[in-house]
Amino acid sequence: MSAATPLFTAVPGAVADSAGILHFGNPLAEQRALAAGRAIVPLDDRRVLAATGAERLSWLDSITSQALTALAPGESTELLVLDPQGRVEHVAAVVDDGATAWLIVDADDAEPLLTWLMRMRFRAAVELRMADEYAVLGAVAPEGLGPVPGHVVATPDGMALVWRDRWPEVAPGGWGYATADPHPGAQRHWVEVIVPVGALDELAAEATAGAFGAAGRLAAGALRVAAWRPRRATEVDERSIPHETDWLRTAVHLSKGCYRGQETVAKVHNLGHPPRRLVLLHLDGSDSVLPEHGAAVRLGDKVVGAVTSAAMHYEEGPIALAIVKRSTPADADLVVEAGEVEIAAAQEVIVPADAGATASIPRIPRLGRRPAAG
Repeated sequence: MSAATPLFTAVPGAVADSAGILHFGNPLAEQRALAAGRAIVPLDDRRVLAATGAERLSWLDSITSQALTALAPGESTELLVLDPQGRVEHVAAVVDDGATAWLIVDADDAEPLLTWLMRMRFRAAVELRMADEYAVLGAVAPEGLGPVPGHVVATPDGMALVWRDRWPEVAPGGWGYATADPHPGAQRHWVEVIVPVGALDELAAEATAGAFGAAGRLAAGALRVAAWRPRRATEVDERSIPHETDWLRTAVHLSKGCYRGQETVAKVHNLGHPPRRLVLLHLDGSDSVLPEHGAAVRLGDKVVGAVTSAAMHYEEGPIALAIVKRSTPADADLVVEAGEVEIAAAQEVIVPADAGATASIPRIPRLGRRPAAG
């Protein structure tokens, strides 16, 4: 579904930009309704890829960070495509229905990912296509499909196509660096539902009639930021490795077979530390200004990182995710540049500075100097 035709524009109050619906008139109220499981979000900034063929899962397993060979129908997971140096290039949410592996990806990465996958097929029994006959809706749904009516959900072979975000659960083979207990993302229960494009008008009419609420991208983004949940479109740059954003938790299987970038993943996790770390920033709201993506984060006069996502949360107020240097003291008060405004920011540690170095390598004792012969 092209972002040039935003979903749900017929719903009263819809305010859109080039990436889709920002809000429907009251972002904070929409956020409350979304968090309570009473609203859906039209995800114009997501697209669907379909992979069919007998070898689709084993093939994806061989070229990505996730173990997929034994993925059961209806089970959700997440994968990363890394470059040879272990840097994140592509990200996909994955659910398989027994015949097709459905990949939900950021819209701006859909064509590049499809192109790369096509190049990697070689002789594998796999067929790939862009599935633009489907759109994606988001919701908070601890059970079932939330407020999305079941009869409009795409159900090949009778299965609802719903991807359940496992974050912040540590998936099999994964590893969590964040030490918070409970993790702030534990109550998010995010799902992304694949629906036929032909059902969108009906859904929009039902939202307009009050059958369920409609929420925009600002509401969904605020819940994601508060849950410390990374996203390719915002938290990934040309240097990103998965350790920096705690992505080993859901998207990396540390003991599966070889794949591109695995050496870096293993080396940093077992022997080293990620050079940067993700933090949550609690922002001073005195000036009612939110920083833009990429806004500089300073410690004194020194730039130590950049904002990746910022949001106004209905309970926590102004917050942001930022990537900072590992050496940045965890208790340091920081400043975020927002145009001509400087915003005071307090850190909440997500990825600790000592993340990694998990291998227990015994130290070899040094031998003392032998006494000189008499």
